[in-house]
Amino acid sequence: MTPAVADGGTQTGRGSTPSTGEDVRKGRRALLAATVGGVVESFDWTLYAVLAPFFAAQVFPGDDPVTQLLGAYLGFAVGFVVRPLGSYLMGRIADARGRRFGLTLSMAVISVASVLIAALPTAATIGAAAPVLLVGLRLVQGLSMGGENPSAAAYVTETAPRSVRFLYSALSYSGVIIGNILSFGVLTLLLGTLGKDGVTGGGWRIGFLVAAVLGLLALWIRRGAQESEEFAEQAAHRPTAAERRALLRTHSRQLAAVFLITLGATIGYYFGTTYLPQYAAQLGVVSAADSAAAMLLPLVALIAAMAVVGRLADRLGALRTLRTGLALLTVATVPLMTALAHRTLPMWLVTVVYLLLIAAPIGLANVLFAQLFPVAVRVVAMGVPFTLATGLFGGTFPLLAQALGKAGHLTLVPWWAAGAAAVSFLGTFLIRPPTDPSASDSIPPATREDPA
Repeated sequence: MTPAVADGGTQTGRGSTPSTGEDVRKGRRALLAATVGGVVESFDWTLYAVLAPFFAAQVFPGDDPVTQLLGAYLGFAVGFVVRPLGSYLMGRIADARGRRFGLTLSMAVISVASVLIAALPTAATIGAAAPVLLVGLRLVQGLSMGGENPSAAAYVTETAPRSVRFLYSALSYSGVIIGNILSFGVLTLLLGTLGKDGVTGGGWRIGFLVAAVLGLLALWIRRGAQESEEFAEQAAHRPTAAERRALLRTHSRQLAAVFLITLGATIGYYFGTTYLPQYAAQLGVVSAADSAAAMLLPLVALIAAMAVVGRLADRLGALRTLRTGLALLTVATVPLMTALAHRTLPMWLVTVVYLLLIAAPIGLANVLFAQLFPVAVRVVAMGVPFTLATGLFGGTFPLLAQALGKAGHLTLVPWWAAGAAAVSFLGTFLIRPPTDPSASDSIPPATREDPA
C-alpha cells in the first residue's frame, strides 16, 4: 500500500516534496489556461442552443418555422454525437504532442468555426448550402470540444500543486458554469438592445462573434502556458500503438468507472442546470420565465460549493468525498422534488440544494478521472468514456424528461435521476489501483487506502 501524502494530495513521479512558491505560480497560470477553455466551450455550446430560435429561419430554407427550428437543433445534436470521436482524435494528439499543443489546437478550431458561423450566408443567398455549412461547422466544433475537457483535466492534474489539486479541479470545471451564465447574459443584452426582430434579423451573429473573441482570448492565454512537466518527462518514451492498446486493456475497470460515474453526474447536471425550470413549470409551481430567471444565484452558489468540495477532497480524499456526494444525491433527489411538487419547499431553495448536491460529482471528476490513467493514454482513456456517457445520458436527458412529462409520468423524472446517481455511486467501487507500475501515481490516496 502506498502511503498518502498528509494533505490528501496525490504523489507524483517528482517525489513528495511540498509545493514551492514557483510551483504555485505555475499551477495558477495552468489553471487559468484550462479554465478559460471551459468558459469558451460552454459559452459556445449554450449560445447555439439559445440562439437557434432566432437564426433558424435565416439559415434553413422553407416556410415552416417548426421544421426550420428542428434543423437548427440537428446542428446541436451533431456536436453531441461526434464528441466521443473527438475525444479519441484530439486525445491522441494531446497524448502524443502535449497538453499545451492539444489545448491550443482545440481552442483555435473552435474560435475559427465561431467566426465562420457568424459570417455564414443565409439560405436566401446560397440555398441548401447554408444549413449544410452550419451543420458541418458544428461537427468540426464538436470534434474539437470532445478533446477540450479531457485535455484540460489532464493538464490540471499534471500541473496543479499537490495540496490543492482537487480545488483546482473544481475551479477549472467552474468555467463551464461561467460559460452558461455568460451565454444567457449575452442573449439578454442582445434582446435588450436590438429587440427580438433585431436579433432574428441578424443580431444573432454578434453572439457568435463574442464567442470567437472569447476563444481568441483563451488562445492567447494558452499560448503563454507551459507544457506539463509530467508529460515532458515521459515524452521521450512514447508507447507504440500496441502498447497503448495494452495500457487501455489494463485499465478497463477504470474506463468502466469513468463511464458509470459520469452517467449519474451528467444527468444530475442537466437536470439541475437545464431542465429544472421546465420541470417546475410543468408541475405548475412557477412559470417557466420566472424559474429560468431565478437560476443565476443558484449557479453562482454551485461554483462556490464546488470550490468547498474541492478543498474537502484535498483534505479528506477525493474518492471518499465523491462517494458521499453521490450517496446524498441518490437519497435526496426524490424527496426534494416531491417537496417542490407539493409546494412544501420553494423553488429557489430546491434549486440551490439540488445544485449543492451535484457539486461533488461534477467538481471532482476532472482530476479524479485523469488520475486513474497513465500519462501516455490519459486524455484518450478519460475522454472517450466521459463524452460517451455525457452524450448518451446527459444530452438526451431533457428529451427523455419531456417525453415522460408528455406521457403523464412527470414524477418518474426524479426517480430516473436518483437511479442514475445510485449507479454512479456503485461505479466508484470499480476503481482499483492499476496493475501497470507506470500508473502508480495515478490513483488518489483515498483509493489506495480504501480496500473497496
